Amino acid sequence: MNWSAFASEAPELARLGQERFDAAGLVLVGTIRRDGSPRISPVEPLITDGELYLGMMWQSKKALDLVRDARCVLHSVVSKADASEGEFKLWGRARDVVGPEERARCADAYVAKINWRPSEPYHLFAVEIESASWIKSDGEGQLAVRWRPGRAAETSVRRWTGSGYGG
Repeated sequence: MNWSAFASEAPELARLGQERFDAAGLVLVGTIRRDGSPRISPVEPLITDGELYLGMMWQSKKALDLVRDARCVLHSVVSKADASEGEFKLWGRARDVVGPEERARCADAYVAKINWRPSEPYHLFAVEIESASWIKSDGEGQLAVRWRPGRAAETSVRRWTGSGYGG
């Protein structure tokens, strides 16, 4: 499922996710190394033409991970210990974008967004979304929203018991 379809099924969750992505201009992408261990790396996300794109340096380790195993997770950057700004997580598979027209449209969108054009060769992936979540803490508890395709988003609230954050 592309970003547009995700936003159609879970508009509030997509809005929260895009706000978190735009706030930092970076996301952390989790990939699977050749030996099966996890790798986490920063990348600049781009949402355009109904797709969520990730551009990466040619032959970078994270890109080679995705070429070998398309499974990935994206996590918004968290800058506060209590995560009060909210965390957006997205699970999916990276589709290697090789078509010249799609690559050119994406490069134009990067110029419009950050005044930078990627130069060939570089890796470009579109994320096929399989699930997403939003978590926000307020010091007294946590609000969580979880979504999977074809289902309504599920919301849960957990209040801390005991003393202190997460007590």
